[in-house]
Amino acid sequence: MTTDAELAGRVPTVMHVRCPDRLPEETYRQVLELLHELSPVVQSLPPTAALVELKGALRYHGMDGRRLGEVLRVRTLSRLGVDVRVGVGPTVTVAATASGQVPTPGGVLAVAPGEAAGWLAPLPVEALHGIGPRHAELLHEYGIHCVGLLAAAPPSTVQRLLGGRAGRLAADRARGIDPRPVVPRALPATAAVRCRFERHTLAGASVRAALLDLVVRLGHLLRHRDQAARAVTLTLRFAGGSSWEKTRRLPAASGHDEDLRIIAYRLLDAAGLQRGRLTGLVLTAEDLIGADQVAEQISLDSSREARLVAEHTVDCIRSKYGPGVIGPAAALLRAS
Repeated sequence: MTTDAELAGRVPTVMHVRCPDRLPEETYRQVLELLHELSPVVQSLPPTAALVELKGALRYHGMDGRRLGEVLRVRTLSRLGVDVRVGVGPTVTVAATASGQVPTPGGVLAVAPGEAAGWLAPLPVEALHGIGPRHAELLHEYGIHCVGLLAAAPPSTVQRLLGGRAGRLAADRARGIDPRPVVPRALPATAAVRCRFERHTLAGASVRAALLDLVVRLGHLLRHRDQAARAVTLTLRFAGGSSWEKTRRLPAASGHDEDLRIIAYRLLDAAGLQRGRLTGLVLTAEDLIGADQVAEQISLDSSREARLVAEHTVDCIRSKYGPGVIGPAAALLRAS
């Protein structure tokens, strides 16, 4: 006997996930990793959204799309402290529109394939995913206030109002028609850490200490993810909204604090700060590769080998007791 989940697995079903606004990039990446636990077909939509193809996942997990969305919410809340808004539907447009109707902070809204057109009909046109404020204003001017009226209007009329391609897409999507597939796409290979100063801060020991703290956090993040950076970017944010940014490549890909610190300090020195009032720092590891791709060379530097052993020990302590329990003494001067 065929189960409901197996029947659902034969229908293209899409999940659209919205994370909270201004979510840190590293947390967003962790949400994407949780999505990959549900399905191998995940399309990132930076900075805070993603699409998931559930067609095969429903059969594999033996549950429907709503239940998978609830599982995702439990995992993001328990593991990351992040609530998400999840929409599930037969197409990208329906799923994305559904997630947009979920109230903050989070929840799950699933629309069955046969109910998509009826569910869309009473929604205001601006709620339809892909309809921007300008197009919504034009439709309102001609009395088209809800998606049902947009679906009922002749496609040729909608094309005259919104333009050829935009009108055709809007008319189709109002009827629940959207053939776009979910295309697997990962985020660019980067990792970033940042700090913000409570007061405008001049260059000096406190800035250097804050940068060292970022180096330690970035190195720990890379090693936790089994990655190494080929380049490092330092971004300085100044009072008034201006910024300075520069990138340098490492002599060899690395995720070790010592190598990252040398490059980070060189970048800070290259900025030539005089009396600039800083509001924050961002340190980004660029062009990442897997740690297993880094060539290991025999070292004759016993001091470096000892530091790497100490680094591994410190990582173990941080993983067990938390990131703030141990670190360089100089970083204690950091501004938070």
